[in-house]
Amino acid sequence: MPIPAQKTAAIAALLDDIRQGAADRDREHRLPVDEIHALRDLGVTAARVPEELGGWGLTLPELFDLALDIGAADSNVLQALRGHFGYVERLLVIGDERSWAGLREVAGGLLVGNSQAEKRDSSNIGTELTRDEQGWVLDGRKFYSTGTLFSDATWGNAIHDGHRYGVLVPTDAPGVSVIDDWDGFGQRLTGSGTTVFDHVRLTDDQVFDQTEEPDFYLIDNRVFLHLILLAALAGVGRAAVTDITEYVRGRTRSFGVAGRSEPARDDRVQIVLGGVASRVYGAEALVRDVARVFQRLRETDFADEQQRLDAYVRLQIHQFEAQQVIVDDIVHVTSDVFEVGGASAVSTKRGLDRHWRNARTLGSHNPAIFRRAYIGDWLLNGTQPETFFL
Repeated sequence: MPIPAQKTAAIAALLDDIRQGAADRDREHRLPVDEIHALRDLGVTAARVPEELGGWGLTLPELFDLALDIGAADSNVLQALRGHFGYVERLLVIGDERSWAGLREVAGGLLVGNSQAEKRDSSNIGTELTRDEQGWVLDGRKFYSTGTLFSDATWGNAIHDGHRYGVLVPTDAPGVSVIDDWDGFGQRLTGSGTTVFDHVRLTDDQVFDQTEEPDFYLIDNRVFLHLILLAALAGVGRAAVTDITEYVRGRTRSFGVAGRSEPARDDRVQIVLGGVASRVYGAEALVRDVARVFQRLRETDFADEQQRLDAYVRLQIHQFEAQQVIVDDIVHVTSDVFEVGGASAVSTKRGLDRHWRNARTLGSHNPAIFRRAYIGDWLLNGTQPETFFL
C-alpha cells in the first residue's frame, strides 16, 4: 500500500524543513537527532512493517521512492537510517516469531543503528560473545556504526565458539559507549563512528545464532543495504540540482557579461542544468528499477534453493551495474553544478561543496571498481561474487 494519505503532507513538510537546514547542520556539525526522531514519530521508520503489526506495509519500490525523497532532503539522514531499515528487512525475511515481535517493537518506535564493521588488521570479527553462569557477555569495539548515535539499540555481530552471532544491544546498557568520532570529509552527520562494548550483559532475546540462516539471505541483506546508499547518492544529485537551480534563478550578473544580466536565460547555463538534471533522473530510475526487481524476487515461489540463489546472484549483479552508473553520474553532477555559479558559488555559506563531498564519500563505500570486476567475472565465467565484503 502507499504512504497513508493523512501522512503525506506532514512528511513532505518535514522533508522540506530537513532540506532547508541541511547546509547549516553540515557546516556546524549539528547531528540530525531531532530530524530523525521526527521521521520516526511520523511512522517513517515503520514504513515496511506490515499493517497488522502497526506499520504501513510499503512495498520495496514504495520504500525506495520515500528513501529517494529523504536522501534529497539530507543524505546524512537517509544513511543514518540505513541500519534501521536493514534491520527491519532482516526481520521480514527471517519471518519467525522473534521477528514478528521485533517488528511490533519497531512499530512502537524502536530505532536501531548498525555496528558491524571493525578497524582491525584483518576483516575478521574481533568482537566476542561469551557465556558465564549469569548469561551472555559482549566485548568488542566497532567502527562505521552508522545511526547508532540516534538509536535505542544497535544491531551488531560477534563470534562465539567460532560461529557468528547477531546481537541487538540497547545503546543505554551498562558498558556501551557510542562516540561521535567519524572524521570523513563527507556524510559527516551519520554518526558513523565508534561503538564500544565493555562487558555488556545480554539476554537470550538479544542474541541470534546466524549459522543456519539461508544462503540467499546474505545477498538479500547486502543488496538492500547498498541500494539504500545508491538512493542516498541519487538524493545528493537531486539536492545539488535543486540548490544550484534556486541559486541561478536569483542571479542578476554573469561572468563575461557587462552590467546586469539573467543567467537563467543563458543557453550555456541551461545546457549544464539540463545535463545534470538528466543524470539525476537516470540515477533515480536505476534505483527504482532495482527495487522493482527486488520486490518481484521476494514474491517469487522458487522450485528449490539453488534456483532462488541463482536469481539472487543475478539481482546482485543488476545492483552492481546500477552502482557503476550512479556513482560516476552523481560525482559528475556535484562537480558540474559549479560551472553555472561563478566564484560566488564556492562560498561556504552556500554549502554547495557538501554535495560533492557527500557523493564522493558515498561512492567510496564498497568501491565500484570491485563490483565492476565481479560483473565481468560473472559474465565471462559464471563466478558468484563474494558476499562477505559487500
